[in-house]
Amino acid sequence: MFALTFGLMLSDYLSRQLIGAVFPSLKAEWALSDAQLGTLVSVVSLAVGLLCVPLSLVSDRLGRVKSITVMAFVWCLATVACGLAQSYGQLLLARAFVGLGEAAYGAAGGALLAHVFPPKQRAAVLGAFLSAGLFGSVLGVVIGGAVAAQFGWRMAFFAVGAPGLLLALIYPVIVRDYKTVDLTGKGKGNVAPAPLSVTRIAREVFAARSGNFTYLASGLQMAMPAILIAWLPTYLGRYYGMDVKKAALMAGLAVLASGIGMIFGGGMADRLSARHPRRRAIVPAVYSVLSAVVLIVAFSLPPGPVGLALLLVGALFAAAHGGCSAAIVCDVTHPGVRATVTAMISLSNNLIGLAPGPIIVGMLSDFFGLKLALTLAPGLALAAAVFFVAASRNYATDAARNQTRGEQEVL
Repeated sequence: MFALTFGLMLSDYLSRQLIGAVFPSLKAEWALSDAQLGTLVSVVSLAVGLLCVPLSLVSDRLGRVKSITVMAFVWCLATVACGLAQSYGQLLLARAFVGLGEAAYGAAGGALLAHVFPPKQRAAVLGAFLSAGLFGSVLGVVIGGAVAAQFGWRMAFFAVGAPGLLLALIYPVIVRDYKTVDLTGKGKGNVAPAPLSVTRIAREVFAARSGNFTYLASGLQMAMPAILIAWLPTYLGRYYGMDVKKAALMAGLAVLASGIGMIFGGGMADRLSARHPRRRAIVPAVYSVLSAVVLIVAFSLPPGPVGLALLLVGALFAAAHGGCSAAIVCDVTHPGVRATVTAMISLSNNLIGLAPGPIIVGMLSDFFGLKLALTLAPGLALAAAVFFVAASRNYATDAARNQTRGEQEVL
């Protein structure tokens, strides 16, 4: 069950991220602007951001396995449709359907794993499940570039979409769902709690100032890995003279560095904030500044080995804030709404960073060139650092108050 769920998460991110590797081919064939290319990345994140919460609620009501199966068929068929597109408009529409299919998969897959595995193993299992997003992103860029270089960009979409269809066929045959929890208050013994009102949930989600600042900070900083995944293959091809395959491989290394930073960044923040709670938000602010400064220098330098090395260092810090952001909002939010808060972080990441980031760079590139656009883009990380620092000013107070409330109040 874990292998199939992990495999579909790989398929999810393979379908999402391979587009950056075929940018040069698309630009050459259809004479697309960089803004149009960036939109092909952003439309997926936009669909995920807008639909992740409502589709997750639908998944909980209709069943996780059924929902996952339908979602997997949608994003895989949409990926294949990308390879069949005869115009930019058709490709953009197909990419939107990729986002539609992927919108609630992380939540539904995580819910199944959390139910199947015992509590003592959940953190490790869910961490391993989410890591499939990292590996899928790397493989999407590398495989997309390699297949496109050998067989053309259309075959890259076929090569990624078809295996996912096989997994989608097998999934409902092997995996069994768990019974949906009754939230109506009419369950056995009539003891099930009534659901919280939307107004109450919203009030709890946005109750802490430090949490609100963190939503903004996390979203802005998440633009950086999105921009790197989308535009590094094109940048390396234009300015370093790399062919599609080599550019995709180098970009894959940068994505891998971002994933390593995400894995270890949260642990470092935990250690440094053990005796100084405010550092919980200061540490990700430092990550943001480091990523901004290093990437600005990397993109400013003439093409060469020093610039490449700095790109990898900047990528290492680009997503290191991820675990810190989730921890902050959970620390300052009542336990009764933490699932909603986690969805809110995903929403802010997609709508503030993952969706706008690539298209903003594309628009700037059309006016000033890709090199200058990428040099300016880390300004978003500097803005994220400002909001993380703002969050740090209220974090200790909000966390202490929330701990007291959690002990006294039963929702």
